[in-house]
Amino acid sequence: MQSFKTLGLPAPLLSSLEQVKFVTPTPIQAQAIPLALAGKDIMGSAQTGTGKTLAFVLPALTHLLKNPLSAALILVPTRELAQQVMQAVHQIQQYLPRNTGARTALLIGGAAYATQFRSLNARPRLIVGTPGRVMDHIERGSLQAAGIDLLVLDETDRMLDIGFGIQIEEIMKYLAKKRQTLMFSATFPAPMMRLAEKYLYHPERVSIGQTSTPVSLLTQDVKQLGESEKYTYLVSELAKREGSIIVFVSTKIGADQLAKQLFQQEGHQAIALHGDLKQYQREKVTNNFRKGRYRILVATDVAARGLDIPHIQHVINYDLPQVAEDYIHRIGRTARAGAKGFALCLVTPSDRRKWHAIQMLLNPRAATSAHAHAAPSSRRPMNKAGKPGHKPSHAPGGHKSEFKADRKPGSKPTAHWFSGKPSGSSSSGKPTGGDRSRGDGAAGRQRRRAKPAGARRASHA
Repeated sequence: MQSFKTLGLPAPLLSSLEQVKFVTPTPIQAQAIPLALAGKDIMGSAQTGTGKTLAFVLPALTHLLKNPLSAALILVPTRELAQQVMQAVHQIQQYLPRNTGARTALLIGGAAYATQFRSLNARPRLIVGTPGRVMDHIERGSLQAAGIDLLVLDETDRMLDIGFGIQIEEIMKYLAKKRQTLMFSATFPAPMMRLAEKYLYHPERVSIGQTSTPVSLLTQDVKQLGESEKYTYLVSELAKREGSIIVFVSTKIGADQLAKQLFQQEGHQAIALHGDLKQYQREKVTNNFRKGRYRILVATDVAARGLDIPHIQHVINYDLPQVAEDYIHRIGRTARAGAKGFALCLVTPSDRRKWHAIQMLLNPRAATSAHAHAAPSSRRPMNKAGKPGHKPSHAPGGHKSEFKADRKPGSKPTAHWFSGKPSGSSSSGKPTGGDRSRGDGAAGRQRRRAKPAGARRASHA
């Protein structure tokens, strides 16, 4: 059986891993860590809950231990994920010998600038943050990042989805020209492949299993029903199921309304989590759910990534996600670390296109076959006069339903010590050419005006 001792990690980190009872690396760790320690750029993909975080945290800490003048930056899409990555860093660093661990800084939106300024003035060598706030500090001059020679992009596809492509590319202009980049994601859509081709140097591909296939311990069910039936059916399912539940919806207003309805009318301990909550509110909601004070979390996709709570037993997709890949990340909140989990998907006739996209992601052959045998278009036939004829009588809208009841989708159907200027910069130290979009706050307006090609949709979280 392979152990961390065979991966080439330094002795202080091996000692820390023993202290936290980490003995055997997961497959993604066993494959990615040796390549990262060899200085290779990496494109890594693995299902959620497979230990991906340590696959880049351990190489980053090793890099900093061996190179006292180096610094590392880890970019993630959400505040919650940034906090969890930082927790993983602290979990390992707490057992390192005195003065060997790297100072850290957490740079996320919604948190006080004063605290972040103090962290940056303490000269951290490991920075974890969201692209918007990191870019904001670079523009303010509180983070001069030319000394950062290790970059980690985690959940890269999600960052591109929510419009961080501009910020990521701008940040890269300020980093050391000669650097190592570790890119991790659950899926590899075309925009991400273009980003990798542009910025990674002969990357090594590391892929554990089929990341578009749900884990084997996950039991999935799908229910086709009318829009007016969804709430009643949800209530009946909540009564049947035991343990913690996440109910995913598509909008912030919908999350608030559904959580309130379940709490006030049905007596469930339910609470909402979405992007309109302030940072301290989001932390409070997450902590209360983690401690079991609430059994039901009604969430937008802001929680689909970065929410790592082992006791989540059920995920219910009350609304389907706008992007098919988000379905994988939603149901990945359960069946983690070897535990069993259950996922339920509620599908209405208006969800037909979204559901087909999800099926194409999960099982392209089966979905294509089903689509080929689907009923003809709902377009009304033309009569001899060239005018629309009568609709066929077999279904509303002129076409048969292509749904099959209860089909299972998983069953195959200032950091002043940093010096220098960004690559491609002018004598003023500012990058030449391109829009310099801001981070959080004013950044939102800039991102809305100039969405990168990789952003398929605006965030609903």
